[in-house]
Amino acid sequence: YMPNAQQTKNLNKLIIVAALGYFVDIYDLLLFGVERTESLNSILPIQYPGISDAVLKTLNGIYGKLLLNWQMFGMLIGGVFWGILGDKKGRLSVLFGSILVYSIANILNGMIESTNAYIVLRFVSGFGLAGELGAGITLVSESMSKEKRGYGTMIVATVGVFGAVVAGFMGDVITNWRYSFYLGGGMGLALLVLRIGVFESGMFDALKKETHIKKGNVLQLFSHLPSLKKYLCIIFVTVPVWYVMGTLVLFSPELSELMGLPEKSISAGKSIMFAYAGITVGDIASGLISQLLKSRKKAFAVFLSLTVIGVILYFLYGGTSVTVFYSIVTFIGFATGFWAVFISTAAELFGTNIRATATTTAPNFVRASTILISLLLNLVISVLDVDKLLATKITGAIIISIGFIALYFLEETFGKDLNYVEE
Repeated sequence: YMPNAQQTKNLNKLIIVAALGYFVDIYDLLLFGVERTESLNSILPIQYPGISDAVLKTLNGIYGKLLLNWQMFGMLIGGVFWGILGDKKGRLSVLFGSILVYSIANILNGMIESTNAYIVLRFVSGFGLAGELGAGITLVSESMSKEKRGYGTMIVATVGVFGAVVAGFMGDVITNWRYSFYLGGGMGLALLVLRIGVFESGMFDALKKETHIKKGNVLQLFSHLPSLKKYLCIIFVTVPVWYVMGTLVLFSPELSELMGLPEKSISAGKSIMFAYAGITVGDIASGLISQLLKSRKKAFAVFLSLTVIGVILYFLYGGTSVTVFYSIVTFIGFATGFWAVFISTAAELFGTNIRATATTTAPNFVRASTILISLLLNLVISVLDVDKLLATKITGAIIISIGFIALYFLEETFGKDLNYVEE
């Protein structure tokens, strides 16, 4: 029996480790967005000697999307792998394994000289990054009381997304993009040392002895209609976050130019920094609102509505000035700051034998929706024969509408007892 004071100390360490792990996760995830232009401008002339500035700019955009898609594809595959591992072998094995993979990948990323090596390491890094959040949130959710676990996930999400603010800031401070990747990998390896002494989830330990119960069967999420409905709802209600971050913020230099701002007046790094500063505050607000209203669904509704307002402001007034643009990006970041509620709900929707799989794969399916958003954007351009700016608006309208439909059908999970298994 563990004394209450010792239990509290272990829980506090678990929350700190999960939060710092997610901080490094987000830092590394957004690092490519921050260093995309500079790193490709450094590598592409080596690969294509003598190319003009105009061709370099075009290639930068093409390779930027390609590399982002490979990173997200890695996260998609990694989410399934780490999720199953978390339910079969334990949450801690994922926490240690995933951070080791993405830390080494990012250190190697700082040494690349070609786009092929870049693609491989973005895939491997994405694969590693996929395990961090789900395992941490599953551990925290299973270790806290049903009334207060929302506060635990709120702390993890808030500290985590601040990693993006630091990534944007360091992108300005560190003059050589290679050092940014070394720093990200180094922080991950340092975190491994801190993880010593973190305890496995009691719920998982109890379940591990039940050999007759299937654990980590990813097909359970798709073959059982009620499970599939829950899973699709929690993913689609959150895809608007990645439309905002993966399109409006990441490609803000190109979109701001189309809206009338001078070329090179907006940097992706600064946009990411301002957006995630907003998200940091948004995660605190959404987490608190869900706890105070005793409802995850109502918190989703508030912040999805704010996202609609933010997207409208972005396209109506984003081209006014640089200051106005960054102000809107900060607000739209705040509006999409319901990631804390999303990961809480994902963990609460499913039983202990499939919880790590669901909680680890869901965020990565949301992140990997970047690929589908990109395909939808290109489809809108070709089918409707419209320019990129209008196509981006139409794509956003479709994605946010689907988000509200998913919210309507989403199950309320506040205060739900998590000590059960999926049949």
